[in-house]
Amino acid sequence: MTAPARPVPLARTYRFELVKLFATWRIRLLVLACWAAPAVFVAAVGEQSSLPVDTLFGRWMNATGWAGPLVMLGFAGTYALPLLTSVVAGDVFAAEDRLGTWRHLLVAVRSARRLFVAKALASLTVLLVLVAGMAVSSTAGGLLTAGNRALVGFDGHLLAPGDAAANVVLAWVSVLAPTLALAAIGLLGSVRWGRSPMGLLLPAVVALGMALAQLLPLPVAVRLALPSYAFIAWNGLFTAPAQLGPLLIAAGVSLAWAVAATTLAYLLFVRRDFTNAAHDGSGRRAFAAVPLVALFALTAGILAAAAPAPGSGITQDKVQRSVATAFAHLYRLQATQLHRPDVTEAQLAATAACTKGDGLVETEGPGNDWRCVVSWHLPGVAATGSAIYQLDVTADGRYVADGDGPKEVNGYFQVRTPDGDQPNPLWQFDANVELLATTKG
Repeated sequence: MTAPARPVPLARTYRFELVKLFATWRIRLLVLACWAAPAVFVAAVGEQSSLPVDTLFGRWMNATGWAGPLVMLGFAGTYALPLLTSVVAGDVFAAEDRLGTWRHLLVAVRSARRLFVAKALASLTVLLVLVAGMAVSSTAGGLLTAGNRALVGFDGHLLAPGDAAANVVLAWVSVLAPTLALAAIGLLGSVRWGRSPMGLLLPAVVALGMALAQLLPLPVAVRLALPSYAFIAWNGLFTAPAQLGPLLIAAGVSLAWAVAATTLAYLLFVRRDFTNAAHDGSGRRAFAAVPLVALFALTAGILAAAAPAPGSGITQDKVQRSVATAFAHLYRLQATQLHRPDVTEAQLAATAACTKGDGLVETEGPGNDWRCVVSWHLPGVAATGSAIYQLDVTADGRYVADGDGPKEVNGYFQVRTPDGDQPNPLWQFDANVELLATTKG
């Protein structure tokens, strides 16, 4: 009696799929680009006099090497990672449909389940190599160009080089969760649409839709229920105390999407009829996205009940508190650069009074019509100092504060520092409004 054929071990199948992926010219080019291009980009931008100040941490690229990988991380979350997941995970199953090799693979492996797991793990491995390349390359470019110096955090406080390095690593690790979610969506699209280009484009299209949604004044619960928020929430690592609540929620939501989409892809794959050579998978269930929509609705409902926040989460009190905190931190930095006596944040007792739309509209929500007057006290000085800022607050809580006088406090002028001339730190600064009032670092 002939013994039944045993499936090929998963480790061997995984190695085979990994070799296949790295043998393709597209993957090799992506590996080369991710391990070389970020260093060149960060080094080139860091040497320019005009910095990408509209990008988070962009204004500090010539002051410290740790700003470069964060600028690259912002770019990667918006553009690079969705495209990488499309090319890698979105094509890992569809390629076999185009080549017509499914029956040969199944005869060799003798297990559809092990084949799915091996392909999923191989695509994940490639993505990890690409993400690691971007992180290492951009960090190397930044450090070689601007040096291992302290980084100004997202609320104006200084992070020592060691702390900055640790937070940069954590920030890049945190975006692995939404990357996994997009990769799982890519697997689902690759299985669901077969050789159709739609499977390849699905992660990029979904990421674009979510990114556009983040620009809208959505309720906080809806915003956090989208995996794309994890590409934004890492900035909470660079405040004092760290705003970990949104980051942990966003990571949990992303992992839930990754599990759900991967499970759907697995169920569709193992139920496929591989005996029909003309069957490429395009006729399978048309409602594969329904469970993901249900997961989104369920998550939004849970977040709305567990962490209530009114409307957009951007309120007058939060804006005032954030502006006052950032101003106090940056005032100390300016005092150090100008060789003035140091004062503590407690001694300054900075406060902010903010209005929106010249007081003609309700003081909440995003907009470029916020105006804040910051007041502070210096030890031994009877007069109260004041400075005016114009704020452009985006829907995700980030804002740019633009100094509007007095010129000697928050106007534009160059400050001579040991690391070179730098713009007045109180002239313009980036910070954010924490959307969840219950979050604690």
